[in-house]
Amino acid sequence: MNILIASFAVFIMLAGIGVVGFTYYSTNVILPEDTTPPLASTIYAGDGKIIAKVGAENRTFVNIRDIPQWVQDAVAAAEDRNFYRHSGVDYKGIARAAWNNFTGGDKQGASTITQQYARNAYDNLKQDTYGRKVKEAILASKLNDRYTKPEIMQHYLNVIYFGRGAYGIEAAAQTYFGKPTKNLTVAEAAVLAALIKQPEPSATHKGYDPAINQAAALDRWNYVIGGMITEGWLDAPGKPKHPTEYPVKTLKKPSSKGVGVDFGVNTPYGNVINYVAQEMRDMKLCTDNDAEVTDNKPLCSQALAKGGYRITTTIDTKVQKAALEAAQRATKGSELDGQPKNLMAALVSIEPKTGRVVAYYGGDNGTGTDYAGKNYDNGVISGGHSPGSSFKIYTLAAALDAGKSLESRWKSKAFTPEGTKFKVSNAGYDNTSCGNSCTLEVSTLKSLNVPFYYVTQEIGPDKVVNMAKQAGVTMMWQTDTNPAKAHDLTKEDPKDLAPSPFFHVVGYGQYPVTVLDHANGVATFANEGVYNKAHFVKKVEKQDQQTGTWRKLGGEKLDPKQRIKKDVVHDVTSVLEKYPAAVNRRLDDGRKAAEKTGTWELNEKTLDNGDAWMIGYTPQLATAVWVGNVRDRKAIKDKDGNKISGAKMPGAIFQRFMNEALKGEDKMDFPEAAHVGDPNSGNGDAPPPTAPPVPPGCPDPLNPFCPPVDNGGNGNGGNTNPFDPRPGGGGGGGGGILPTTPPRQTY
Repeated sequence: MNILIASFAVFIMLAGIGVVGFTYYSTNVILPEDTTPPLASTIYAGDGKIIAKVGAENRTFVNIRDIPQWVQDAVAAAEDRNFYRHSGVDYKGIARAAWNNFTGGDKQGASTITQQYARNAYDNLKQDTYGRKVKEAILASKLNDRYTKPEIMQHYLNVIYFGRGAYGIEAAAQTYFGKPTKNLTVAEAAVLAALIKQPEPSATHKGYDPAINQAAALDRWNYVIGGMITEGWLDAPGKPKHPTEYPVKTLKKPSSKGVGVDFGVNTPYGNVINYVAQEMRDMKLCTDNDAEVTDNKPLCSQALAKGGYRITTTIDTKVQKAALEAAQRATKGSELDGQPKNLMAALVSIEPKTGRVVAYYGGDNGTGTDYAGKNYDNGVISGGHSPGSSFKIYTLAAALDAGKSLESRWKSKAFTPEGTKFKVSNAGYDNTSCGNSCTLEVSTLKSLNVPFYYVTQEIGPDKVVNMAKQAGVTMMWQTDTNPAKAHDLTKEDPKDLAPSPFFHVVGYGQYPVTVLDHANGVATFANEGVYNKAHFVKKVEKQDQQTGTWRKLGGEKLDPKQRIKKDVVHDVTSVLEKYPAAVNRRLDDGRKAAEKTGTWELNEKTLDNGDAWMIGYTPQLATAVWVGNVRDRKAIKDKDGNKISGAKMPGAIFQRFMNEALKGEDKMDFPEAAHVGDPNSGNGDAPPPTAPPVPPGCPDPLNPFCPPVDNGGNGNGGNTNPFDPRPGGGGGGGGGILPTTPPRQTY
């Protein structure tokens, strides 16, 4: 019976050879370079550390030149010991396997490495049929004619699956041993080769992952080492010595958070990945049009997942770490650690000289809401937060640019603008210590709203919007619609946006902006009015699979522009550098910084706050910090029930972050004020007459020539805080009621 079965098998084989011979010359073979497997993209920080890896499959291409010979030999010993001798199809192996199968032995496939490659590389060879076997053999023979053995080994090692989500030898080396393929030892190479037969458990076998099936993994490892010795690939002249110990010390345990196909997506770097994808679109490295797709220009939706890019970002891991330690709730000891669950913080920090985003925290992953940037949902763009008084830096710059002066005086008493039903006030206080003679400098330091309303009314709200645009604010939201309507300042003319929908209250920060945009605007002030677009990508590279070399496809193109006059910026900075002392947020070691807080109230029914900000800069670093709500808008209060204003939690985050991020950096000074504009250009009263000199011996209540002494109380003389808007002191600072959606800004 066995002889009859064997004879029938030989007949089938001979008949099959005729079919194969005919098909061989009539089949068009798609070559490996035309069937590139999906390659994961690796994303690096500016300092070279991997911060993310994303892709349809965790695969990184590696050229045969970077695959040690003992790695290749270990794979051949495990899967195809005749690899270097046969012509792509091992006919002896097929006959042996056929005989073994027909005589009741273990079922064998007799597939060579070349056949296995064909099966894994071509989708139409996935089915387990005799037709597939024939095609597989044809392709293997053709591939053997077309490529050298090292080239076939390269193609094979870049497609095969090794378990733990690792496709290809490079991903496997990183996943199992945390090193590149070129650094694998003989013992480590044998571990990976042993995995190929069955890398993961099935219903009938636990597989060969040493973390799951240690005994079987060791047996398979010994099989591989033994095969290498038998074939003369170990212990022969010029060959390595065989290892005697399984590489337990270097073997990594499986990790649910390891470097996998979506490593980084579920971390704060996830939002950075989203910006990387958008910037690749902006660089024209990918397309959204199917008709335009080429090998060098994939669909943008698939570029990162399948393109195998190496992308270097602007992120500085030291600075990013400082951001998370200050602002992320999940980081133990941060400013939000232990605080009410409704609170959320966002922080963006930019290098002013280049526009590089060196730290970005907008949330804990890249799939949820980005609290620092824009969010897109069914055509609706959201993400802005009312900046409150922090927006006054743009109003002040616009006023100076329009010819006003820091010394110009303005009315500050609360009033109801003509033709409106809302009242403009300073945190609810009708009178201030400077009355109707407040300089722009004092109005900024006291964060008064009334003077800034008058300034905006006089110069035009479009000038304020335009100044924000020139600084780097790309989008603002009008708040009299539901949902709030976004306006793209890069496409719309500020003259068409103000005074409607952006009314004069734009001067003190009603209309939402993103944390990223605000940080970009602040960076322009830090850079003396020279704008650099905020960006995340330094360099995009792609590997040439024929040579293994990386070539640059695109990268940052710095285009600095002087958008705001230097003298105007110098005057703004001269005011803002006095602010750290005003809110007790000085930086360490006397380092100079320019700062401004901002707070916007929850709604018209309460004095509770809904948004709080701290923005600021040194010449080297510009940062914006926002604190608000995770989802639904609620009153922002700390764990002790205290209202959160700009100087409190955002100020603490800003101060802590900047101190850590700038540690070791040079302390730099700001330029002197230029004193531009006309001191007589305001609508306020003239300054009070200068008091006469105090006679010698004063104060003396018995001296009739001495002025009377004010011992405090509720008058102006009792105000010991120069930044307190109230006549008798006691806090406050800023504020105002909105014309349409009446929440009020309070600090």
